[in-house]
Order: sequence, then structure tokens, then C-alpha cells
Amino acid sequence: MSNKLFVGNLSFNTTENDLNDAFAAFGTVTEANLMMDRMTNRPRGFGFVTMSSADEAEKAIEGLNGKDLDGRALTVNVAKPREERAGGGGGGRREYGGGGRNRY
Repeated sequence: MSNKLFVGNLSFNTTENDLNDAFAAFGTVTEANLMMDRMTNRPRGFGFVTMSSADEAEKAIEGLNGKDLDGRALTVNVAKPREERAGGGGGGRREYGGGGRNRY
């Protein structure tokens, strides 16, 4: 089992320190990260916590999954490896879309 945990259903008021404090009751927290929206720089409602061992991670899941933090029932489980995603979007054919130079 991995020692990196996904934490979902977080309140937008929850801080990384709040996460650290909640998980520290189950062992040593080596890292706690909230995911932030790039546009608004506000929390997205989920994050990741890394415990120092898989045993501590398992205890944290058992102790915190479904428990209340800042008025929200947490979802805590083992983080899945990040999937490779295709490069940027956008594009399309240029000649569609108006504007640009006149073609006379």
C-alpha cells in the first residue's frame, strides 16, 4: 500500500495546516498539499497527504474516512498514480472563425 493519500470533499476554508493537524493524530505527516485553482487561486476542495509509512496511511484512512472536518465528511483513500494526459488543447482549423485578414 502506498503512503500517499487522496483527501476529498474538503471545505474551501480548510488549510494545509488543518490537514496536517488532522492526519498527525495517525502518524508522521511528511507532506500535505491542497490543490488550488489556477485561475482563481482558491482551493479546489481536495488535496493529498503523505504519511511516513503505509501502516500510518492505513490508520489515517480508517480514522478519517467519512469523518467531519470543517463541516464536511472527508473522503480519504490511497492516491492513484497520476495518469499521463495528452498535451494542450485548442487549435482547430484556422480558416473557420471569422476575423483575421480579408481574402479578396
